[in-house]
Amino acid sequence: MNHMLIGKKILAVDDEPDILETLVEFLDMCAVETATDFESARRLLVNNHYDAAILDIMGVNGYDLLNLAKVKGIPALMLTAHALSPEHLEKSIGNGAFCYLPKEEMIDIAEHLCDMLMAKDENSPTSRVWFDKLAPCFENKWGSDWKRGRMETLSRLNLVHSKDELEKIL
Repeated sequence: MNHMLIGKKILAVDDEPDILETLVEFLDMCAVETATDFESARRLLVNNHYDAAILDIMGVNGYDLLNLAKVKGIPALMLTAHALSPEHLEKSIGNGAFCYLPKEEMIDIAEHLCDMLMAKDENSPTSRVWFDKLAPCFENKWGSDWKRGRMETLSRLNLVHSKDELEKIL
């Protein structure tokens, strides 16, 4: 599946240079441009086209960058360690992110980018695939009942279409 990433232009934004170095290594089949701060990332987003963006939430105003990427039609994956919570997942998806990935799962970034680009090609607002892959991680971090009260966000993930379906999942 990684063959679909060959030559893709990716913007990676994180305030931790070692994270950016790791992303460049994991995505060596792509043309990855990096930024360590909001203003540099904003300039790159405004002046260039990218096939995808990987955005840290904390330290670089990730939600503001997400809004800019969305306006430009660039699918974004939110990458986080410090903002790892159900509320930030909900805010990320609610603001148009295609994926919300804990940094500890970053080793699979290429796979998640492929899933995201396929979802974009299918005109899907997001992909259930990434959520299904990461659900065990989220349940381990937040407990099995973390989904309660998040009907609107979960329905955007195409996980549920009705309250009855949500109750079956929970």
